[in-house]
Parts: sequence; structure tokens; C-alpha cells
Amino acid sequence: MAVDLSLIGLVTGASFLVQLVMLLLLATSITSWTLIFRKRNELQQAKKAADEFEDYFWSGKELNSLYAELAMREPPLRGMEGIFLSGFREFGRLRKQASAEQRAVLDGSQRAMRISLAREMDTLEASLPFLATAGSISPYVGLFGTVWGILNSFRTLGGAHQATLAMVAPGIAEALIATAMGLFTAIPAVVAYNRYAHEVERLINRYDAFLEEFSAILQRQIYIS
Repeated sequence: MAVDLSLIGLVTGASFLVQLVMLLLLATSITSWTLIFRKRNELQQAKKAADEFEDYFWSGKELNSLYAELAMREPPLRGMEGIFLSGFREFGRLRKQASAEQRAVLDGSQRAMRISLAREMDTLEASLPFLATAGSISPYVGLFGTVWGILNSFRTLGGAHQATLAMVAPGIAEALIATAMGLFTAIPAVVAYNRYAHEVERLINRYDAFLEEFSAILQRQIYIS
């Protein structure tokens, strides 16, 4: 009896549980690749926006003019622009209060920028947990399908009077497909997670460095005025 060992034939001829495992891995892979491309574009835009804002900020433009220009844009502003806007807004609000001490003005501005930075961190780190989970769990899900496929082969072999390769080949083949799908899902997710986690960390360090530099500028303005 001829056995269909083509990829489509093995998938359609697999047991229901193995097909369910394959479907789960396929859905996870599609989701992972979608998030990978989306996160790549998001990080590229964030780095480009940071470069442009840093060049504009350190070009010598007056802070009040820069704040007025950014405040007119459609919210919400992100990245360094959002950190600058929130910090300078709080700085201006506290300085208008006659009872506000110099230290309180600076602390309030830094607190507002820290909140903006924390929100930016949450945005940048979104989707990374899914990639980490997909990369760590997918091989085991594929392995589960592999074990189940091999068990089916042994069941078929155990009930036969004469063992042949054709009897066990389909079960072993579908088991290997489940393993391959698990690896195909996991490897890109792990690579993307490691790369993007590093890029996110570098961006956050840039934002934090800007926050400290801008705090020093605000401190000088407090004591000069």
C-alpha cells in the first residue's frame, strides 16, 4: 500500500491532537512575525525621532520657543519630545507658584519626566514578553506533538502481525514535522527578542541620559533667575 509522505499529506493525515499542535504553532509563528516587523518599524521610528529631537534641542533653540512649538502638535508626543514637554510644563507650572521652593520645582519637573519615561518604557517593551514566551515554549509544544506522533506509530506497530516501515513512517514523519514547526516558531522569536530587548535598553538609556542633562539645564535656570 502506497503511503503519502508529502508535507500536505502528512499534515492532513496526522492525528487530531498533532494537527491541533501544528495549528497552534502556525498561529504563534504568524503572530510572532507580525510583532517582529511591527516592533522593527516602531524602534526605527523611535530612534529616528530621538536623533532629530536631539539635533534640534542642542541646536541652541530657546526652551520656551521649543516648548511652545511642541505643545501645538497633536498629542500624545512620545520619546524625548514627550519627556521634555512633561518636564518643562511642570517646571513652568511650579515656578508660577510663589510658595514653591527651588528644590521643589526641580524635583517636580524630574518626577514628571520620570513618569513620562516609565510610560515610554512600557510602550517600547510591549510585545517583547510574547516573543520571549513563544521562543521558550514553542520547542516544547512541538516536542509534545512529536511524542504523540511516535506513540501513535507504536500503537499501530503493536497491533500489527507484521511490522513494516510503511506502517510507522507516517507517524514518525508527522512527529518530525511538529518538531520542525516548533523550532521554526521559536528561533525567529528568540533572535528578535534578544535584538529588540537590546535596542530598547539602548533607547531607554538615551532617554534617561537626556532626562539628566535636561534636569541640569533646568537647575541652572532656577539658580540663575
